[in-house]
Amino acid sequence: MQGSLKFNSLKEAREESEEVIFGAIDELLAKTGIDPLDIGILVVNCTVFCPMPSLSAAVVNRYKLREDILSFNLGGMGCSAGLISIDLAEHLLQVHPNTYALVVSTENITYGSYCGNNRSMIVSNCLFRVGGSAVLLSNLPSDRHSSKYELVHLLRTHEAANDKSYKAIYQQDDEDGITGVALSKDLVVAAGEALKKNLSALGPLVLPLSEQLRFLATSIARKVFKKKVKQYIPNFKLAFEHFCIHPGGRAVLDQLQKSLDLSDWLLEPSRMTLYRFGNTSSSSLWYELAYLEGKGRIKKKDRICQIGLGSGFKCNSAVWRALRTINPVTETNPWMDEINDFPVNVPKVDTVHF
Repeated sequence: MQGSLKFNSLKEAREESEEVIFGAIDELLAKTGIDPLDIGILVVNCTVFCPMPSLSAAVVNRYKLREDILSFNLGGMGCSAGLISIDLAEHLLQVHPNTYALVVSTENITYGSYCGNNRSMIVSNCLFRVGGSAVLLSNLPSDRHSSKYELVHLLRTHEAANDKSYKAIYQQDDEDGITGVALSKDLVVAAGEALKKNLSALGPLVLPLSEQLRFLATSIARKVFKKKVKQYIPNFKLAFEHFCIHPGGRAVLDQLQKSLDLSDWLLEPSRMTLYRFGNTSSSSLWYELAYLEGKGRIKKKDRICQIGLGSGFKCNSAVWRALRTINPVTETNPWMDEINDFPVNVPKVDTVHF
């Protein structure tokens, strides 16, 4: 137990989080050239590590942000918290004109590691990795010409009212009193139900009318003929050029690829992110977008769909439109040193993990 207590020390966890967060923000400030004092909104999310002072306070202290900054620290919200943070920042930008919002997403492995013998709780040690992202949002009209993307839609689905969904991913003590995160056998069902409801709400906003009518027709037929008619799955490839789906595990991606009828090329960013970086929780979607940029796939007016899945159970989706073509030669991100080595062949598996 002495070794496990040292491994989970507050000091080491704080150092780990600050190294990741400050590194991501340093790169962002270097790329954008903005003055930290121009940042009016700050949102930081980390699920398992919520120290006092908060991680958002650590950012304010490090970069000497202004006294009237709107600062928020989100904890315990799982892998989909990155898009929740974006949603919060967007709403704040709607009522606070001419400012910037800094959104930081990360996860802590030191404080979140499990040192016991419960198999359902050991899985997280194998799957999750340290990662972090920093995203800058602006509502200044003058920034449109220099921005990469425009946020078009953001939808959130929360299934915690259902007991099985609520406990699908659950932090608890094992039989020996060691804290960890347990993954329930109901996890896949909970994720599927949340995804279905989220996409059902997203469809009318993004799909062509023909796809909406086909979906409506089969839904009515299923009610009339008592589900003897196979439900039509809308072709979301008609709405988006790119997908960034949370890399919860290889088998999860296999199932989502089959359900949405997505090609290997469309799932490539998710699979390569899981292979190269593991599941970095709420920052994973930004590693996937960086992969697309590194490959030179983002063209002006392309539509990108991000889908985040996480504890609660929650499914959140965001739709972005590229405002310009991204030139990979000018990009600096975690992929660039080895982007030409990808994609690699990743064997498919039968087990499912989030």
